[in-house]
Amino acid sequence: MHKIRYQCGSEKISIVLDNAGYQHCKLVRNRASRLGIEFIFLPPYSPNLNIIERYWKYVKKKCLNSKYHMSFFLFKEAIKNSLHKTNFDNETRDDLISLMQLNFQEFKESQLLVA
Repeated sequence: MHKIRYQCGSEKISIVLDNAGYQHCKLVRNRASRLGIEFIFLPPYSPNLNIIERYWKYVKKKCLNSKYHMSFFLFKEAIKNSLHKTNFDNETRDDLISLMQLNFQEFKESQLLVA
């Protein structure tokens, strides 16, 4: 956080985080507060809002689903190859551009039902 503050000077800093426990600990929150850094936490159980979760789901689908890897080395290579395709394979890039859209359904006039 010190590096971020240094690089941004006196600009306002807001960091969007998931709800990992270590990001909520008192030490981290106090340090952020002293440095003038605001934490914005994503709602719990909302991986669709966390872009890295969408990307990891795509990688797993492409290189891990229904596939057996004879060794840990081959397992890692499959992941590396999938990550490499992100930059160099047009079909993969097109898939990811489609996947990473910020299109969310909005409910303007929704009614909450309580039992």
